[in-house]
Amino acid sequence: MLLANLTWFEVSNLSRDIPVIFPVAALEQHGKHMPLYTDSFLMGEIAGRAEERLGDRALFAPLQWLGNSHHHMDFPGTLSAEPRVYLDLLCGLLENFIKHGFKRLMILNGHGGNDVPGRQAVFEIRQKHRERHDLLLLFATYWNLGAQPGKEYPAIKQPVMGHACEWETSMVLRLAPQLVKNHRNAGAVPFGNPFEPAVRGWTMPDRSVPGHIGDPSEANAEKGEELFSLFTRDAIVMIERMMAWNGESWEG
Repeated sequence: MLLANLTWFEVSNLSRDIPVIFPVAALEQHGKHMPLYTDSFLMGEIAGRAEERLGDRALFAPLQWLGNSHHHMDFPGTLSAEPRVYLDLLCGLLENFIKHGFKRLMILNGHGGNDVPGRQAVFEIRQKHRERHDLLLLFATYWNLGAQPGKEYPAIKQPVMGHACEWETSMVLRLAPQLVKNHRNAGAVPFGNPFEPAVRGWTMPDRSVPGHIGDPSEANAEKGEELFSLFTRDAIVMIERMMAWNGESWEG
């Protein structure tokens, strides 16, 4: 179900145990060959496919396209919420539906920069409602839900998500190929090792002059469809785990 299409009265009649999904993404630079709206295009497609398959078993809020993208601000066109503003926005979305009586809430993410504030948001709201044992508050990034694309489809060479890379470029080629510009000649930008296992503070120019990471030349629309299928499958599995939760245990 799409929240945007319902009346308040229809929402009031829903079971408060139905999973509520808040898709979030970003509008930011994606190299010289990809549109600024890439993350939101991709997250919107995955959420839309999951919603179609789940029907009335889950409720999907509209995509939140503004993300935490300060590390891309050296590139014109990027829009970014201040980190604390973005964290408060996510907390507010969760609080809205807790106020409405819903108990199983997930922020489903499609942008790496949202990872830290998203995790912090579910942590903060859980602490605020620490007396409640019937709340399930989740944050999940779609490419971290278990898929190993290269193992399931050996034609896919990239092992992990990059930026405007083989994976993302393939998915945009599947959705809107007219928006991809000369990806064959973009050149490969290595992922590098940013002092792992430590976490390094960084800006995109620290890692990439053109703004992408990975090798877009490996992308094609067929790979894009394979990736969408895998990531949608994983999102549905997670939402079905939310449905199956017994309402009180740590296990899920």
